This record gives sequence, structure tokens and C-alpha cells, in this order.
Amino acid sequence: MNTAAYSLPPAEAAALTRRITLLSVAVAAVLIAVKLAAFVASGSVALMASLADSSLDLVASLITFFAVRYAAAPPDNEHRYGHGKAEAFASLIQGGLVFASAALIGQEAIRRLMHPAPMGDGAWAIGAMAVSTVLTSGLIVAQGRVLKQTGSVAVSGDRAHYAADLASNVVALIGIAVAAATGFAAADALAGIAVAAWLVWGAISVFRESSSQLMDHELPAEARARILALMTQDPRIEGVHQLRTRAAGPVVHMQMHADLAPDLSLEDAHTVIVAAENRVLAVFPAADIIIHADPHGRAAPHGGAFAEANAEPEDDAAPQPPQIASKTPGPAAR
Repeated sequence: MNTAAYSLPPAEAAALTRRITLLSVAVAAVLIAVKLAAFVASGSVALMASLADSSLDLVASLITFFAVRYAAAPPDNEHRYGHGKAEAFASLIQGGLVFASAALIGQEAIRRLMHPAPMGDGAWAIGAMAVSTVLTSGLIVAQGRVLKQTGSVAVSGDRAHYAADLASNVVALIGIAVAAATGFAAADALAGIAVAAWLVWGAISVFRESSSQLMDHELPAEARARILALMTQDPRIEGVHQLRTRAAGPVVHMQMHADLAPDLSLEDAHTVIVAAENRVLAVFPAADIIIHADPHGRAAPHGGAFAEANAEPEDDAAPQPPQIASKTPGPAAR
């Protein structure tokens, strides 16, 4: 995730993801129609591989289409943290579909390699792959722009899927052209195998990104540094510790402890914390923020599953308050 992600208000980010996923569905539908007509005319295995992949693209795009809408739904009584992780689940499904597509394509390509068959009208196949390359390129550019603004893992998965498609289209186009020009039918089958291998690599990338979000991976170091800088712009905040961040679809969750002067009144401390929260929201408007105020130097360590005494050291904006050593070994020591 780049530092520009999550920089839009939630409503605007949701509108962008809705539009780009609708475009993705439309592109997949058009490509299926074009490739089906060309496959009937040419019988190309590389084109058939691309047609099968485009069919799964349509399914994946539809899943993403509905997932981003569900993920943007506000929290309810059963999902107090919202529905953002629906995007990561959609990406996992996309990765599975890509793997299935790769297996089918590889199987057919190997069969055709072992039993070569002459290809029909190669011009149809070449034309279809050229159209596919142009439309896919345009979609990837549009998805990249939305991804920079929203950080949507579902759009990222869809874009990775189409990026793999773009590369596979180029490989298939080369294979079809060679087979049509030279009569070497194996070139078409070899192109199909190359497409399958590329799709497997694309699926692995999708799985990595979606699993990071499902496992509540921290935001990048530059984003965390930006949050700490915004928090400590007010000198009355003498330090920040136990900063935790995670992304969930269109929303990023943050929680932290802020050190304030012990003699501040409750009302003044509240004013300082609200102002700090607003500074962070100005840069991360899609954030859900929880800030706990601590009297600097006088706060006892907090307990619970993520107790301060058991937390790993982190690079915070100021030294943490002294910790009180416990004679009882923590969970990690048992």
C-alpha cells in the first residue's frame, strides 16, 4: 500500500470501486464474445485457453463487483468493525479461479502438444487477441488509478488477474502468429503452456496480498511514520506508543496510546485527543481511530491479550513510560 491509499472519503472511494468493478465486468463480457467467435473460426488452443480464462475473469469480476459493494456497507449489530474483509475473501476466490483456469489450460495444451492439430483461420485468432490486449491494457490502467486512491485489495486482486491476462494475451498472440505463419502447430500449444504458467504466478501474488489483509498485517512503515508525525504535531502529546494498524477493505483501523501531561484536566485531554484524531482523519479519511490517553510517566502498563509488558519494541514517536516488571511469567514465557 502506498501513502496515497485511503486518502479519499469512504463514500468517494466506494463510488470509484463500484465504477471500476462494473467496467471490469463489461470488459470481460466483451472479450468472451470476441474470443468465442474467433475460436469457432480458428480452433486455436491458445485462443481457447484465453477464452477459458476470460470466462473465469467474468466470474471473478462479478464476485469483485458484489464484494466491494458489501465491503462498503456501514457497520451493523453483527459486524461492528464493518464488512471490509469481504474484499480479501473475494481476492482469495479470484486466486482459486486463476489456479483452476491454469490447470485446465495446461491440460489441454499438453494434450494438443502430444497430438498436434492444424489451426484454422489464424487471422481470426490474431484479431481477437489484439482486441483483447488493447481492452485489457485500458482496464489495467484504469484499475491502477483507482488502486492508488483507494488501496482496495479486491481491485488489486482483479488488476493482478488482468495483468496476468495481458501477459498471457501477448504470449498467446505470438504462439498463434507463429503457428499460422509457419504451420508449426506445436507453437500454439507451447503458448498455451506459457499462459498456464503465468496464471499460476499471478494467482500466487493475489493470495499473498489477500492473506496479508486477512492476517491483519501492519500498514507500511511510511504510513505508520505519517500517523505518528500527525499525532505529535501538538507538543502536548509527549509521545505515542502501542500503535496498531490494519486494513480491512476500504477502511483502515488504527489504535494507539498517547502520552499527555498528568496535570491536564479531563476536558483538556479530550480536546487534545480529538484534535489529533482530526489531523489523522484529514490524511486518512477512511480510518477508524481509537486513541487512549495516558498520563506521561505515571501510567501503569495495560494488561490483556496484548499487554504492554509482552509487546515487542517498536519505533514510536517518544520513549514509552517506564514499565512495571511482573514476577508472573507472561504467555510467551510459559
